[in-house]
Amino acid sequence: MRYILMIAAAAVAAVPAQSQTPPLLDARTAQAIVNGCAAQAAGKKQSHAIAVVDTGGHLVAALRMDGNGSGMMDFALAKAQAVAAWGFSTADMVEGAKGTPGFAFAPHVVTVAGGVPIYSADGRTRLGAAGASGEAPEDDAACVAAGIAAAGLRSARP
Repeated sequence: MRYILMIAAAAVAAVPAQSQTPPLLDARTAQAIVNGCAAQAAGKKQSHAIAVVDTGGHLVAALRMDGNGSGMMDFALAKAQAVAAWGFSTADMVEGAKGTPGFAFAPHVVTVAGGVPIYSADGRTRLGAAGASGEAPEDDAACVAAGIAAAGLRSARP
C-alpha cells in the first residue's frame, strides 16, 4: 500500500500546473508608460511629473520633466498610489467625494484628476496605476492615459 501511495504522489507531482502567471507591471513596461506620457506632453509643450506604481502602490518608474518642482512629483505619486489603493481613477474620486460624505477625507483619496488605473491589454487584470501632476488636472489625466496606451495597455476596463 505504501508503494502505491508513493507512485501516486510522484505521478501527481509530474503533472504540469494548469495555472498561468498573471501579468505583472514590470520596470520596462512602466518606463514605456512614462515615455509615452512624456512624448505626449512634449508634443503639447507641457511638463509633468509622472509616477507609475504597481497594485501595492510601490513606485516602479518615474520622471520629473523639466520645470517641475519636487512637490509635483510627490503629488503625481500620491495620485498613482490613491488609484492603486482604491482601484479607480482620481477623477472618479472627485465624483465619489461629491456623493459620499467623508469620502474626501478617507485614507489615500485624492480628489484631483490625474491618477489613472493601468489594466492589461485585454482589460481583465489591473496591473497598477499612473499619476501625473504639473499641468491642468485634465491634462495630467490625458497624459497618463496616453502613456498607458503607448505601452499597449488599457486605462479602463472594456
